[in-house]
Amino acid sequence: MSFISETLRQKIRTRAGNRCEYCLSHQDYMMGRLQIDHIHPLAKGGSNTEDNLCLACELCNQYKWIQTVGVDPQSGETVSLFNPRQQEWINHFTWSTEGTEIIGLTPCGRATISALKLNNNLAVTVRKNWVTAGWHPPN
Repeated sequence: MSFISETLRQKIRTRAGNRCEYCLSHQDYMMGRLQIDHIHPLAKGGSNTEDNLCLACELCNQYKWIQTVGVDPQSGETVSLFNPRQQEWINHFTWSTEGTEIIGLTPCGRATISALKLNNNLAVTVRKNWVTAGWHPPN
């Protein structure tokens, strides 16, 4: 079992701007509470330290599970998944013209999109509605 203090949870939320650090979904638009994710899972020797924690929506967190690597669909190469503590989102991802799909710019970005299913049907449908409402994509 993992214990993360409420103080540390709040620090993670604030640092992330109340957004999933993988798909950038904002807490205000989610029906469930964003979750604390272990970037390097406890099951693989990860820790509850601030540098190993990020904020994730339920979908991203469920798809990520204990994965730390994925396959770049373009090259077939196995690479590390995106690490929000060590990498900047904008260096690995961008938004489609419509603002509904995440586009991978690097092997890491493409592997993360594939592994976490960042453009699954539900996510894309919800983002279409957020775009219509003027809430998406984030700046």
